[in-house]
Amino acid sequence: MDGPQGPHPALALDRDKRPVDSLTSNIGHLLGTGLLSGEEEAQVAHLLTGDALAGGFGLRTMSTGDAGFSPLSYHCGSIWAHDTAIVLAGLARAGFREAALGLAEGLLGAAEAFDHRLPELYGGDDRTLLGRPVPYPAACQPQAWSAAAAVLLLHAATGLHPDVPNGRVALRPLAGPELGAVSVQGLRVAGTRVDVHVDATGQATLANLPPTLTLTPAVPSPRRAPDSAVRT
Repeated sequence: MDGPQGPHPALALDRDKRPVDSLTSNIGHLLGTGLLSGEEEAQVAHLLTGDALAGGFGLRTMSTGDAGFSPLSYHCGSIWAHDTAIVLAGLARAGFREAALGLAEGLLGAAEAFDHRLPELYGGDDRTLLGRPVPYPAACQPQAWSAAAAVLLLHAATGLHPDVPNGRVALRPLAGPELGAVSVQGLRVAGTRVDVHVDATGQATLANLPPTLTLTPAVPSPRRAPDSAVRT
């Protein structure tokens, strides 16, 4: 559907089957799934990197341009760590490296502010106005799916994507100069423990890959969302 910032997937259909036009973080869950065309993915990535959604410490659940936006609204403006992690992983999987790194930077900043125990959610206030995320009064801390956001961020950082039935493994790391070096040991792929190391330059190595699996060739250059406003 058409929105003030361009076309985007509708949030939902109301009881009369009319599209709900609010711009929310939900659209990011479609990235990397194959449900969108390349042009549609680029437009979604563009919307996700604008200040209206990504101007806080992560991804706001609702755009600041929507009438219902409030930075401490449970579903209409606050930031959920797991929601941000799902979207940044999708951006990385779809090849939008800069956009994914921008969300990763916000999420890591929030983690530091909360002593590395990410709460259930926190305020979606602008990062340029406040130096730290505002706690949500009734948020659980720690909370299971917020803790799992760290696992998903680590997965995106290593970029390890096995396709065991088809006998191949892709390695597309998000880590590198921006996130630093990352090493993960003991991941299980096809019943075998494998290790992944990404150095500070972004070069990745994979150890102990089962002989039945082949590492796929290098991935094409990262994609860039049009007129991206992401911070890196």
